[in-house]
Amino acid sequence: MNKLMMWKIVPLLIIAAVVLSACGAQAGPEMTEPPAQTQPEVQPNQPAAGLEGTVWVADEEGNSITVVDAATNQVLTTLVGVEGAHNLQVAPDGKTVWVVSGHDSLAIMIDAVTFEVHGVVPTGMMPAHIVLTPDGKKAYATNGEDNTVTVIDVEAMSTIDTIPVGEYPHGLRVSPDGSWVYVANAKSTTLSVIDVAQDVKVADIEVGEHPVQVGFSPDGTLSYFSLNGENALGKLDLATQELLGKVAVGVGPIQVFVTPNNQYVLVANQGTEEKPSTTVSMVDVATFEVVATLETGLGAHGVVIDPSSRYAYISNIYEDTVSVIDLESRRVIATIPTGDSPNGISFSPLPAPANVPAEIRLEIPEGGMNMPMP
Repeated sequence: MNKLMMWKIVPLLIIAAVVLSACGAQAGPEMTEPPAQTQPEVQPNQPAAGLEGTVWVADEEGNSITVVDAATNQVLTTLVGVEGAHNLQVAPDGKTVWVVSGHDSLAIMIDAVTFEVHGVVPTGMMPAHIVLTPDGKKAYATNGEDNTVTVIDVEAMSTIDTIPVGEYPHGLRVSPDGSWVYVANAKSTTLSVIDVAQDVKVADIEVGEHPVQVGFSPDGTLSYFSLNGENALGKLDLATQELLGKVAVGVGPIQVFVTPNNQYVLVANQGTEEKPSTTVSMVDVATFEVVATLETGLGAHGVVIDPSSRYAYISNIYEDTVSVIDLESRRVIATIPTGDSPNGISFSPLPAPANVPAEIRLEIPEGGMNMPMP
């Protein structure tokens, strides 16, 4: 089967597993129900007041990356040439962006200002997500087909380790202090924990059906994770690795993101291609309850929030758009067109460069040839 098509059907396989397993699921922590869905007034194409930066979107089936000017909520440019761009991540300093090619099994580093490719590193088969440590020295990519995580030395642009984890690792993130990587194993019931200092897996934590992505509280005491097989968000105490509870969200939750001010956790509810969900669940950190359900677009998938905690950006995988949410008013203020099947999404705080061509073809070096670091 074509790898690119496999990525498109992965959410369908996961949701199907949910239906089969729901009746026999074991009892877990008590779940609170979300309030009735709200329909916020949509005010499209408004700029984001006083905000600078760029929003990067991986267009998986478009083989491209859409770059959005966060100040205007307009497309700045489209980068073409990354086959099966599943997910991407802006480096901690905002200067580079890392994207994985699910088709070619590569991690690719791009300059966030010049849009030049600075190098590629081979990964395992069907890489899904990539993240960097807070110091920017190492990158970690999940390999769905291999059940492994690739560890990359950023300065050397080379693989330094391959770590076995759980079944079908998908989303992952690094703890705020840089000590741990938590990996969501999408075809199992566990999160795998990697010790960053030693690059070894030190634990598999049972959390629930089909975890897809994880997030951390800014102080590093809690982890949150989407449970696609339970239509729920879970919460974990990092010190004790104890499951603290679950809250019901929308259908088919995928990505999660904690606001930098630690007020909310946002959960994108994708549903399936046949029955897309169109919502983002807004969970209050203090009460661990859903306080709003916001309408976005068909197949809400990826989530990122700007450093001020004011604006959230949601990739809508089944309608090829990004929704921009003003979290103060809880309204969608812009709907931005992207390439085909927008998936991963990330934010760079660097100002958008001027006079950028509408389309840029990326030159992907072969055989691991790399350029100097920006």
